Amino acid sequence: MTEGYCVRCKKKVEIKDAKKTKTKKGKDYMKGKCSTPGCPTTVCTFKVD
Repeated sequence: MTEGYCVRCKKKVEIKDAKKTKTKKGKDYMKGKCSTPGCPTTVCTFKVD
C-alpha cells in the first residue's frame, strides 16, 4: 500500500482508496483518504510506485 503524511493526525498513514493522478504540470502523485478511523482528511504523496 501507499503511505502518506496526514496533517490532521500528524503521522504517516496508509492511503485508503489511493488513485494515481497528475498535477497541472504533469507530475504523478497518489491521492486518497486517511486510513485512521474517524479522520476524513485527504492524503497525497508524490512517491508513486
